[in-house]
Amino acid sequence: MIPLATLYYLLCYSWQRLPEPAVLRAAEAAPFHRPLELLTQMLLHATRQRLRPALPLAFIAIEEETNQLRGRVELAPTLGRGLLPQGRAVCGFEELSPNQPLHRLLAGTLAALATHPALPLPLRREVSALRSRLPASVVPVVPGVAVIGALRRQRLASAEAFLLHICELIYETALPAPAAGGRGRVADFRQDERLMARIFEQAVRNFYRREQRQYRVFTETIAWQATAPHTPDLALLPTMLTDTTLESPARKIILDTKYYAAALRPRYDQPRLIAPHLYQLFAYLQNLRPTPGQALEGILLYPAATAAVDVRYLLGGHPVRIVTLDLQQPWLGIAADLLALVG
Repeated sequence: MIPLATLYYLLCYSWQRLPEPAVLRAAEAAPFHRPLELLTQMLLHATRQRLRPALPLAFIAIEEETNQLRGRVELAPTLGRGLLPQGRAVCGFEELSPNQPLHRLLAGTLAALATHPALPLPLRREVSALRSRLPASVVPVVPGVAVIGALRRQRLASAEAFLLHICELIYETALPAPAAGGRGRVADFRQDERLMARIFEQAVRNFYRREQRQYRVFTETIAWQATAPHTPDLALLPTMLTDTTLESPARKIILDTKYYAAALRPRYDQPRLIAPHLYQLFAYLQNLRPTPGQALEGILLYPAATAAVDVRYLLGGHPVRIVTLDLQQPWLGIAADLLALVG
């Protein structure tokens, strides 16, 4: 299983934030045993940064019944409640307040963690103490799909997006689902291959974006080199979208990350590469058209869960490498291996 220190680096790169020494020091002072403890410490640190010197204010829409005109009069509720004879009206106006959706989600997540039985008591107390530092005007909202989805549709700044990512992952993996009868969802999300595949893919791509300058790094939709008697039939072909494309004037690398327990599978008592993964990469390489003078190559990257693999082939005239990355080693070793992979 991936060490929590490595998981921290993967999460930070996945969410496009550099790791914080303060979080690493906290992890060393009180070693974490579960991902939830790590996520909680990350949330505590990010919230403290958000509170310096105070929670940012934003204009929020307010509608209230009042005897003083303010903003605009909302006629429908005012007349519907018969307020005018009483010298009152329902007014709508905007006011600077910290009670914005992200802060409400943050308050709700901290409230849920403050009583979470999977967290050690000292950490729950730390969460409660930080929760009490939020302004009383911030009304907590219960974390949920609708709340998180609405925030994801906003163009949040980097620090705000990082907070949202932490709250979302805590909700997805550690808080009770609405219809779960109060039961937690996942004991340790490192065992969730689908979730970890997404984190691994994003972390590797963003690592290359940040840590090297040789290649332009992006995801790429590859057009099929295909014709059909009826042009609309081409729309039925599946989309080919790379995990990561690294491109320089001299090289173009298609790097596909695969978060699987092993890079090899037994077949007829012999280990074999995973066929669909190789077919997919081969299809990418066969349909891509690099610029003149640009060498095209492919890489399948797996975490080294059971055994190390590093094999190379020439497929369809293109170099292909299937290799594992040891996630049990310290992060400096992981970073060096990733850079050497495309060096």
